[in-house]
Amino acid sequence: MAQKPAIDPHDPPTFEKVWMMFQESDKKLQKTWEQIEATGRQIEETDRQMKAQIKETDRQIKARIEETDRQIEATNKQMRETDKRVGELTNRFGDMVEHMVVPNLLAKFKTLGFTFEVAHKNTEIKDEKNNIFLEVDVFLENGDKVMIVEIKATPRTRDVDGHTARMEKLRKYADLRGDRRAYLGAVAGVVISEPVQNYALKKGFFVVIPSGDTFTIIKPEGKYRLKE
Repeated sequence: MAQKPAIDPHDPPTFEKVWMMFQESDKKLQKTWEQIEATGRQIEETDRQMKAQIKETDRQIKARIEETDRQIEATNKQMRETDKRVGELTNRFGDMVEHMVVPNLLAKFKTLGFTFEVAHKNTEIKDEKNNIFLEVDVFLENGDKVMIVEIKATPRTRDVDGHTARMEKLRKYADLRGDRRAYLGAVAGVVISEPVQNYALKKGFFVVIPSGDTFTIIKPEGKYRLKE
């Protein structure tokens, strides 16, 4: 087959020359469309992959959120159960204080040389004028001395520090009223760790702990009279 002559742009146009130009342009246009279609398919595939990845990421995030929610709910449930048990323990201890500890505190302290004539439970002091507000679990007293007993199911060192602050307020309240009696303190609990016991004793507090069917009182060494 004879080779078609190249088109000379300086030659006058003929039908054959124009037709050849259209054919060349069509080839270029077809190639361009093929490239555009290939790019479009690539964009569609990229878009599909991105959508699939976003969907999978959303699924993973949702699964993690649901798992976190389950863990939070499980933790909250455990906390509620713990609070319930602590509340039950506190109530049982309150019943024990009501029926055993308070009536026998007078006799127990008497064996240690302290004769208290009166025992008060759940004493609340409100002195708005001097900004003194506090609650006392057990208040033992006679003409010379007062014993302030703080009761906790499981006392901590912070409870001992809180009782020290309570004693300071009571001393101030007593002084304002002209009460010159000696104020002593005690900490009672169902379960008191040895470090907390030692801490309370060093602070000058008596420590009241269960012992069999009753309880015992540990006397602090040295000076136990906190405020006079």
